[in-house]
Amino acid sequence: MPNHVHVLFAPIAGNRLADIVHAWKSWTAKAINRHRGVSGPVWQREYFDRFIRDEEHFAAALAYVEDNPVKAGLAAEPADWRFGSACRRTSRS
Repeated sequence: MPNHVHVLFAPIAGNRLADIVHAWKSWTAKAINRHRGVSGPVWQREYFDRFIRDEEHFAAALAYVEDNPVKAGLAAEPADWRFGSACRRTSRS
């Protein structure tokens, strides 16, 4: 998405979510700034998280994430969004 990201992942035991998000934001901000030839903040400090409770909840979250570009008018179908996971699969599971 042009103004936000959605990420579904399973943390490795012993790693705090806040530390994972900080490391991810730090690395990507540096890469984005290097690519753009600028410096400064890229991400907002806060983030919103959800604990995935079971496979049904995971499937619903994945569908929401993959449908996001369609709802935003950026793609006709989830698989058309080249930055998402749907374009890397032939069908939803």
